[in-house]
Amino acid sequence: MGGKTVVITGASDGIGAATARQLHDQGENVVVVGRSEGKTTAVAAELGADYFVADFADLSRVRGLAEKIHSDYESIDVLVNNAGGMPAKTRRTADGYDMTYQVNYLAPFLLTTLLLDVLVDSRATIVNTCSAAHKMLRNVSVDDIERTERRRPIIAYALSKFAIVLFTRELHRRYHGGGLAVAAVHPGYVNTNFGRASGSRLLAVMAHTPVPRLVATADRAARQLVWLASSTPGDDWQSGEYYSRNRIAKANCRAYDPSLARELWDRTQANLSR
Repeated sequence: MGGKTVVITGASDGIGAATARQLHDQGENVVVVGRSEGKTTAVAAELGADYFVADFADLSRVRGLAEKIHSDYESIDVLVNNAGGMPAKTRRTADGYDMTYQVNYLAPFLLTTLLLDVLVDSRATIVNTCSAAHKMLRNVSVDDIERTERRRPIIAYALSKFAIVLFTRELHRRYHGGGLAVAAVHPGYVNTNFGRASGSRLLAVMAHTPVPRLVATADRAARQLVWLASSTPGDDWQSGEYYSRNRIAKANCRAYDPSLARELWDRTQANLSR
């Protein structure tokens, strides 16, 4: 089969599904990963693509997903970590973590690191969906990131996405020399089911205003992910950076602290090894 093998999480709806469709149309071999079995199988059937169903609120499912991907694919050209969410209320997972922290950061970290051997061997590209919300934060520590259950939903979400930026930079530092390329990307405010599913009162009110007509559709927002997934790192974009509107953007100032990124990586690995 021609084309790249592209694994996309959160691909059953919204930006992830739009990314899967656009990459499929370019001739890539898309692997659809989603939480909802019905939505995931529907997108996969539409594209004639392979698929896996995994709920990131359960880390045993993430480990099982990594094992299945390992078993089925000798190489992975692109991993798009797009799954995420913003619960309206604090919820604790069966693994003992805050839902926002686990789904948006811990699960993507676990999946990526479990696949690192094949990703490095494939000289793969990793695209991490982020959010500009992380830029509202001030003086963030690793303790803050790990204790999102104490925060309002939007702050917990911002902290989890800040963790993704730090993860991106540390992943680049550790593995870019081995051929891995990675970028974090802010797709912008997008009119999808993501915001509606969050239960946010602000987003619910905005839905009845002209605002949704002024923001990007999922198809438009997906173009950034598609660009990073299908272009050449080093030529078209620089590994380790945070992107918005197809160019390097300024992240939270704390994102450029290598000791903070290293501390978060080491503590996350230690937590997952317990």
